[in-house]
Amino acid sequence: MKKLDKYLIKSFAGPFFMTFFIVVFILVMQFLWLYIDELVGKGLSFKIIMEFMGWGTATLIPTALPLATLLASIMTLGGLGENNELLATKAAGIPLKRILSPLIILSMLIVIGAFFISNNLIPVSYKKIYALRYDINKTKEEIKIPSGVFYDGIEGYILRVGEKDEEGLFHDVMVYDHTPRDGNKNVTLAETGYITITPDKKNMVFALNNGTTYTESTKLTYNDTTLDQSVVTFDSQTLYIPLDNYSFSRSDDSSFGNEVMAKNLKTLRVDKDSLNNKSTQDHADYVRRFFYDSQLNHYDQIDTLNAKLQPTGVFPYDECIAAIEDPEFLKARYYTNMVRDCDATIEAVNTYERNTYHIVDPLRRTTIEIYRKFTLSLACLIFFFIGAPLGAIIRKGGLGTPVIISIFFFVIYWVIDISGKKLARDGSMTPFIGTFISTAVLLPIGVFLTVKATNDSSLFNMDAYLLSLKNFWKKVVSLYYKVLGKFKKKGGRIDIVYMGTPEFAVGPLKALLASEYNVAAVVTVPDKQSGRGLKVNESAVKKYAVEKGIPVLQPTSLKDPEFISQLKSINADLFVVVAFRMLPKEVWSMPKLGTFNLHASLLPQYRGAAPINWAIIDGERQTGVTTFMIDENIDTGNILFSDSCVINSYDNAGSLHDRLMEMGSELVVKTTEAIARGTAKPSPQIAFSAIRPAPKITKETCTIDWNNNAENINLLIRGLSPYPAAHSTLVRGDEKLEVKIFEAYVCDTEEPRPAGTILTDGKTYLSVACGELSLRILDIQLAGKKRLEITEFLKGFRDADKYSFV
Repeated sequence: MKKLDKYLIKSFAGPFFMTFFIVVFILVMQFLWLYIDELVGKGLSFKIIMEFMGWGTATLIPTALPLATLLASIMTLGGLGENNELLATKAAGIPLKRILSPLIILSMLIVIGAFFISNNLIPVSYKKIYALRYDINKTKEEIKIPSGVFYDGIEGYILRVGEKDEEGLFHDVMVYDHTPRDGNKNVTLAETGYITITPDKKNMVFALNNGTTYTESTKLTYNDTTLDQSVVTFDSQTLYIPLDNYSFSRSDDSSFGNEVMAKNLKTLRVDKDSLNNKSTQDHADYVRRFFYDSQLNHYDQIDTLNAKLQPTGVFPYDECIAAIEDPEFLKARYYTNMVRDCDATIEAVNTYERNTYHIVDPLRRTTIEIYRKFTLSLACLIFFFIGAPLGAIIRKGGLGTPVIISIFFFVIYWVIDISGKKLARDGSMTPFIGTFISTAVLLPIGVFLTVKATNDSSLFNMDAYLLSLKNFWKKVVSLYYKVLGKFKKKGGRIDIVYMGTPEFAVGPLKALLASEYNVAAVVTVPDKQSGRGLKVNESAVKKYAVEKGIPVLQPTSLKDPEFISQLKSINADLFVVVAFRMLPKEVWSMPKLGTFNLHASLLPQYRGAAPINWAIIDGERQTGVTTFMIDENIDTGNILFSDSCVINSYDNAGSLHDRLMEMGSELVVKTTEAIARGTAKPSPQIAFSAIRPAPKITKETCTIDWNNNAENINLLIRGLSPYPAAHSTLVRGDEKLEVKIFEAYVCDTEEPRPAGTILTDGKTYLSVACGELSLRILDIQLAGKKRLEITEFLKGFRDADKYSFV
């Protein structure tokens, strides 16, 4: 067993046992509250009460196990997710299926244990419970004689005492003896008295002092109706009153073994076979009696497939009419007999239902109990596959959210299970459906949650649902405007001229085409020759436009009359500009809906050619994309829309470029839709702090100054990676090597060293001292060589520690 498996099992076992005992305790309290009236006031010993509670607790285990499994699985996986341990294991390449495998095995063991408890322990527990309840109910309550009232709690006697002092002595005592069952013929009056119970609780000893006993004879004759009375005065007298069932006595629990709940699976199957045979035999007898002993003489008419039968041959009504002078009388008599026969048949059917109830009802209850031996155990496994994925998704441990979710699912299960069981007992549904309906409801939920958790789905992420709702609403609005546009000029269609050059401009163009906008033409830079072979290179936008069959314009000058004429001939409604040159007024003012630009920053910050690079170099924590209407100046037009994002500590210019391109694509479509519908509301740019520019990146910008702070140098490297990349020079005597650095991180300096000094082990790391702290390089490239990770670089650069950076 691996350490991860041990840790997961240990993490699961603690919450499982804790929640199991908590749930059992709560259920036992409910059990005690249910039977408290039967236990109180009967003088039961502590041992008897504990035995009753113990067997009662055993009957609650199948109920507690599924809930404990559900709560423990949510707490375990939720705690791992909340502490980012689940994230760490997934990052290490361990899938959720592997993480759950030891817990699945553990839950299977719980299922097996729950089955044996249901099949072996629970029947014994119910047998003991039934016997103890019978014996407890048979035991009478303790004798407590109140003052001033007649007390008839002792069979055959009525007692009355005037008062009772602190020492337990009764005053003004009256005792009526009704054991002869002939009325009030024997009464004893005493000034004082006290009561004791014999140790075996079979007799009550009533010691009376200074009293009189009055007794009347019961002999009456025809001639003499007078009664004799005897009066006996005494100083002290002791009455022994027998007590029946005031002491707890055990009965044989084997007499309760016929109860369904007190049987194991083997016995239940035997009973089911016997009841089935009896039911089949009774059914055959009643069917035979129904057809042969009832008034349904022509029962073969029930067979609708018998086409040879003719009603005229069965009931010769016409012949009877011909033979009798009064046909109406015969007709009435005929129908009267029919109604009588039908009533007799209906009564026979009802009698069958009543007479077979004593077989059908036990058969249903037996079948239900057989299935429940499995469903209660299977519930543990289903609840695990609900709880574990839920914990992995919600990522909340402890007893807060997991308890609420667990109770919610358990209540659903329990309500469905009880309802199904009741309907099955009433015969409204089959025993199989009634007992397995709760499993059938929860099993798909468990499968669904497991699939979602395995795929890292954001099931409870409200933002995802809001996004789906937002997208749905956008489709509804888009459909509305499409229908509305059918009544407008050109069917509501707008023609767009798209202007852009680099890869960043390809994404918005794709998004416009995907949104079914008509891009009438694309404007980009002319093709250039570059490289040693002077190969002609086309811009990324041109390549995509040609692929999609969009006309491409490549003017050398944006003020060229021929180009202006071509643009006018297109008669476009809107110009969209992404990463392109500054447009002359004659161009951007041409379309009737105007010209807007997409800029990769949150304007008015970082106006210029390299906003992505400078946002990282300056250490910004946030950036974004903005669409604005073009005017005479660079990036100063009125803002239409903007969207922001966080700059992560691991972002470089390349990764941030890709994210902003995706965001910009969505923003271009959103802006185009708003302009087309007339809902766009441009607002002037307002600066809340000093405006930072984003000028073009130069060679001087890319040069590393090692006297600078390591944090600032690292920002420069990230802001220029992967292109054009920060560069420096390795120096060893007269030897100079140009290098580009693509990735690094800041580390502490072990000891003060001059800026640019290299510290390396020649194998795994290379650190460079800076003005403050040090920089550990991860990715580097020598001039004319390939880009390498530092470990690969050091393999071919053995004397790195003899060089320094300048």
